Amino acid sequence: METNSKNYDLSSLKIDRDKKLGDRPKSRKWVWLVVVVVLVAIVIGYFALQESVAPAISVDVATASFMSGSDAAAEMVATGYVVAQRLAEVASKGTGRLAYIGFDEGDVVSQGEVIARIENDDIRANLELARARLEQAEVDSLNAGRQYRRQLALLDSGAVTQEVVETAEAAYLGALASVKAAAAAVDIAEVELENTVIRAPFDGTVLTKNAEVGEIVAPFASSATSKGSVVTLADMNSLEVEADVNEANINKVTPGQRCEIVLDAYPSVRYDGYVEKIVPTADRSRATVLTRVAFSDIDDRVLPEMSARINFFIGEQANDQEATALTIPDDAVTSRDGQTVVFKVVDQQVVRTPVSLGRELGSMTEVTSGLSAGDRVVLSPPGKLTDGQKITVSR
Repeated sequence: METNSKNYDLSSLKIDRDKKLGDRPKSRKWVWLVVVVVLVAIVIGYFALQESVAPAISVDVATASFMSGSDAAAEMVATGYVVAQRLAEVASKGTGRLAYIGFDEGDVVSQGEVIARIENDDIRANLELARARLEQAEVDSLNAGRQYRRQLALLDSGAVTQEVVETAEAAYLGALASVKAAAAAVDIAEVELENTVIRAPFDGTVLTKNAEVGEIVAPFASSATSKGSVVTLADMNSLEVEADVNEANINKVTPGQRCEIVLDAYPSVRYDGYVEKIVPTADRSRATVLTRVAFSDIDDRVLPEMSARINFFIGEQANDQEATALTIPDDAVTSRDGQTVVFKVVDQQVVRTPVSLGRELGSMTEVTSGLSAGDRVVLSPPGKLTDGQKITVSR
């Protein structure tokens, strides 16, 4: 085998110098480069197409507008409700079937006037019985007194003993005690009869009628079928507005401070008022302090439970009728990346716009820079809303 390897024809290993350079296999790197470029183009095109055909987000918008006059001059604005400070659920002290009710909603009653009455025939009968027993006790005491005086006169003549006189005296004193007991029974029966009559505790207006003739009324509504009160009565001269003031702004409110009250039902009517009282406690769940604002002047249009807006003034602010303030709704303001921003609507897209804010004017917020009157902003912008995103306006 060694000899065969030596005799191997080595001529087959020679280099063929006749082959040309162009006959060698060509490199395929450019093919992979083309593939990569095509893939990148496809990815870019996909995202670009997705952006262009992505559905627009439906949002609510509001318009930045100027607030003028006393609304703009107010140092602070709060909202609340009209509440009667003298309000009573008028009920009976007795239990029985309602026999009479003399007033409907809106009727005016005077203090002590009979509003309603429950059936009381049995109590009237008890009263008559108590009065009769009082008369009998008075007659018995009269006879006992006469007997005592006779025995006392006989004692002086020696016709009776001291023991007989003392017995007559005891009978007389017992008769007097029976008169007092009978008189007390009459008083009790009269009170029970009066308890069946429901009277107005103060001058006021009937707000609601809570029971009808034939229904059972009871002092504490002891059963599911009984009524606890007959009417709801309110003193309309005691109406005030109870407003929740943010505890961060309570330092701007002082007792006696001048206010302006605007009822939502009559937005063009302005009522003068003043801070009656600041309730000395806060609501931790809402971070507010209850403030009571009284009316300086009031009319029949003001009703309990009406919603109202309170403009709080400092000094002569109320007289500044030329004051203006650019405002937007509170819920248009949000925070992004530590900035206070709004999303302004421009050509069916949103533009994230930083803003500077001023006073809180009720449900509106003053904008000192970043917006102009007429700019539309997104209300309650979703967290996924981004700068330049397409939107559709729902209202």
